[in-house]
Amino acid sequence: MKITSAEFMISAVSKEQYPSDRLPEIALAGRSNVGKSSFINRMIQRKGLAKTSSIPGKTRTINFYKVNDSFYFADVPGYGYARVSKKERDQWGPMMDEYFQSRQPLKAVVLVVDLRHSPTKDDVLMYDFLKYFNLPVIVVGTKVDKINRGKRNKQVSDLIHKLKIEEGDCVIPFSAKTGEGKDKVWSVLKTYLS
Repeated sequence: MKITSAEFMISAVSKEQYPSDRLPEIALAGRSNVGKSSFINRMIQRKGLAKTSSIPGKTRTINFYKVNDSFYFADVPGYGYARVSKKERDQWGPMMDEYFQSRQPLKAVVLVVDLRHSPTKDDVLMYDFLKYFNLPVIVVGTKVDKINRGKRNKQVSDLIHKLKIEEGDCVIPFSAKTGEGKDKVWSVLKTYLS
């Protein structure tokens, strides 16, 4: 996809703050520090639009990025990071429930996981949570550039098996560093954005 424009629009904690223009949305979910911001930046070919941090748990709101004036990436808070206060984590639950349960423009979810490792219990819970709401899920396995080529298929198979990937969902190996998998992700996303 040719990117002509991309801009950060708003950080939201409730539906009253979500963009009101009804453009299609692709949500991004994943463990804290898994590389969602790097994924966004690589996909839109902008180095610092989505802020990356070495400190997990920085995204505490739903951040909306408008792309090509035609759709949004909606980056939801990362999960599985213990140093965020319990009170704050408890607030994320209702915020995420409200978003995933009631957001009409939401077309699909990109679940970002680290392909170097077996999916965590939290990755499995998140996939199951998204399927409970009947949402299409594109699983993006990041950091594929750090995996020996001979081991990649095994890692992908492990991911499919552990998450119990449902028919219609797909797994795409991806590297924010090299751009590997970017065209494949765009081709899948286009099917939800048209």
